Amino acid sequence: MMGVFNMARTVLVVDDDPTQRRLIQAVLEREGFAVVHAESGDQAIERLSGGASSIDVILLDLIMPGMSGQDTLIEMRARGFHQPVIVVTATGGIDTVVQAMQAGALDFFVKPAAPERIIVSIRNALSMGALKGEVDRLKKHATGRTTFDDLIGASPAMTMVKRLGERAAKSSIPILITGESGVGKEVIARAVHGSSDRSGKPFVAVNCGAIPENLVESILFGHEKGSFTGATDKHLGKFQEANGGTLFLDEVGELPLDIQVKLLRALQESEIDPVGGKRSIKVDVRIVSATNRDLSQAVKEGRFREDLFYRLNVFPIEAPALRERKSDVPALVEAFVKRFNIEEGKAVAGASPETMAYLTAFDWPGNVRQLENAVYRAIVLADAPYLQPHDFPAISGVAPPAPNETPGVLTAALSNVAALMTETSQETPVRILDERGHLRTLEEIERDLIQLAIEIYAGHMSEVARRLGIGRSTLYRKVREQGLEDVIKGGADDAAEEADAQVA
Repeated sequence: MMGVFNMARTVLVVDDDPTQRRLIQAVLEREGFAVVHAESGDQAIERLSGGASSIDVILLDLIMPGMSGQDTLIEMRARGFHQPVIVVTATGGIDTVVQAMQAGALDFFVKPAAPERIIVSIRNALSMGALKGEVDRLKKHATGRTTFDDLIGASPAMTMVKRLGERAAKSSIPILITGESGVGKEVIARAVHGSSDRSGKPFVAVNCGAIPENLVESILFGHEKGSFTGATDKHLGKFQEANGGTLFLDEVGELPLDIQVKLLRALQESEIDPVGGKRSIKVDVRIVSATNRDLSQAVKEGRFREDLFYRLNVFPIEAPALRERKSDVPALVEAFVKRFNIEEGKAVAGASPETMAYLTAFDWPGNVRQLENAVYRAIVLADAPYLQPHDFPAISGVAPPAPNETPGVLTAALSNVAALMTETSQETPVRILDERGHLRTLEEIERDLIQLAIEIYAGHMSEVARRLGIGRSTLYRKVREQGLEDVIKGGADDAAEEADAQVA
């Protein structure tokens, strides 16, 4: 089945009625969701406690024996389970629903509900959950509370980074993060800061390679008003901005030798000398530095001070290249898809298995930054529920299809039309009149028209729906109602198209 690679969303269905659970499961699985059952509030809490991270949304019946749905919801929130909750009620009592919404429910529907209503509610809940996750991520980023739990990846190489970083974060030991450009050295530095006792204090990042040489001293250590031409105001400098927190010196190997001397003194004495200042200023700053250079070689060549190198390199952490942790690519793609969906107002469900195979096999010389930019471009240009190989032409080598046409479908359709016209000679393929000359029923005409469209477009249900001007979910419902399932069986992409239709 075509779908999202490792990205199926899981719904926890909490209902004491096994028939209701089976009915909802059938609806959800047809739409490509995974389903976990709980027959009581206590069992729901148990399911969440055993694997909360795998559950994306909760359908919660309000009327159950034992712990009621209302009490279950309150208990969930009290235990820190923040998945979006949709409450289900058989009575529709407004007071009960209002209480549930006040307790944190996102939506509700009354049993029995139409499948479309259930799916729309779940998709809205997932969108809201993704939005809340992005807001939380931005809040952590802005307040210096990013931790190693927020780092994406469970590969051995990334697990080692997390383990080393968490250990180092608990002290004030200087850390040097090494690694290629684009591997995420600043993200690791932020996690060190957020996992330390300086969490919530300032995190100040400086790209030492991007500062003009004549301004490095002023930007790092500050200056007094009038200390040089253009110094119209007093400037505190990055060390004072980071006072009480963490100063991240990215590409520290780019610093000029005279600034390296001043940086060494700042580290040794915990004080700085602003340009034009009359006295030194005490600072309390934890230094995390990073480089994509071989600093030991720079020391041998006299481009980097040996004493400063040993001062910075007390606790080295090597950030792995993306090609060394390819198993993390699917999780990174998922995170980027979520973020860019929100930023760009898109609703891309994920990457198809074929696409993910291309992305995982690629070496990514630009590392995570290159992957992030590639997914961003693909999201902006995507016009299908799943990212396809042609959305990454530089990686897959697959060229985008002609505008407004599904690849290969138009050619097949034209040949099928020709064949049908040959078979039917001058007769219209879909008859309007019956044998007696009377109009056929709308249902009969619709059935023949859908069958004809399926044959013309070789079972490509996405194209059939587009040509008929209806949604794919509606098309599949009509196929089932009209008993046309056998017509689409054997189509090369039948299962794939149905899965796509259910999450479109």
